[in-house]
Amino acid sequence: TWAYWIDAGRDLATDRRIQHTRSGFATKAAAESAMREALRGFENGTAVRASPTTLAGYLEGWLANVRPNLRPTTWAGYRRDVANITDKLGKVRMQDLTPLQIETAYAQLLMKGRAGRPLSPKSVKNIHTALRRALGDAERLGLIVRNPARLAKPPTYHRPEIETWTADELGGFLDHMQGDRLFAAYMLLATTGMRRGEVFGLRWSDVKLNAGWLSIEQTLTTVDSKLILGATKTARSRRRIALDAETITVLRDHKRRQAEERLTVGPDWQREPDLVFRELDGRPLHPDWFTKEFKRQARAAGLTGLRGPHGLRHTWATLALQAGIHPKVVSERLGHSTISITLDTYSHVMPGMDVEAANVVAAKIFGGRSA
Repeated sequence: TWAYWIDAGRDLATDRRIQHTRSGFATKAAAESAMREALRGFENGTAVRASPTTLAGYLEGWLANVRPNLRPTTWAGYRRDVANITDKLGKVRMQDLTPLQIETAYAQLLMKGRAGRPLSPKSVKNIHTALRRALGDAERLGLIVRNPARLAKPPTYHRPEIETWTADELGGFLDHMQGDRLFAAYMLLATTGMRRGEVFGLRWSDVKLNAGWLSIEQTLTTVDSKLILGATKTARSRRRIALDAETITVLRDHKRRQAEERLTVGPDWQREPDLVFRELDGRPLHPDWFTKEFKRQARAAGLTGLRGPHGLRHTWATLALQAGIHPKVVSERLGHSTISITLDTYSHVMPGMDVEAANVVAAKIFGGRSA
């Protein structure tokens, strides 16, 4: 590998020589490029002071600083990503870190992660996202000259194909679940496109059955198997969703059944939080348990193809787009931050819609013309 060394004269305050060095570059050209950038920093006064801080030391402080501004699940993901990258590069001085070292660490993580198992390309790409953000903050704060993660390439990740059920399969599954204590939860997932955490974070105060809509204000998620009741995924995720007549009827039945359970349990019933879906004693339901139950029930119904209840969200969106619902409406009901996310996620529906659009417009142009 290549390194560079700069002598920038003496510090007038301490009378000590100002020296700057970095190593680990794969080529001479890369070392020269970095050296020229460092020299420009000395010339214009933006050069950073030498620091012995390691990547592990910096990332530990960075995690503490960003925690108040992140959702608990997001922070837990960053914590996991930081643990994996520091396992490979934690002892490297942050100012010595190079893109080559980062890419080498990514390759190592694909073979063996911190827990001893290979990480998937998606997991390593998530690590890259966290590291790039963390080192971007370090660059902004003047702790490093440039962000080496910005120049490193994460492994290629191909999003798996969206798995959905047909309308008949979804209807068959709901028929199978008739009479289940949580039938209303399955109905909401199937007819609204809500996320699992949004369904289990729903309060009765958010549901307006007479008016025919509900509002999504919070989610119930898990971090290290612990329940976290908090804000929605994004600001756009806070939204109002109209309900169909069948879903309203099912929710009324569920509310009546819950009131009977409350009377049966008596004083031991846990009143707060006022959630729509609860355990028999009123405690919040664990979303991870529900995912396992969904998979079990799907197998019992003879259905395959969905990895979890999130597949019901994908199924609703696909059926809505196939039915001709405008993508903007679908996007708003799903709580996506932009319509482009909806179109990118459900691009598998677009070819059929394109053919239909061609035929519909052609019929308007030529349908009224006489032979």
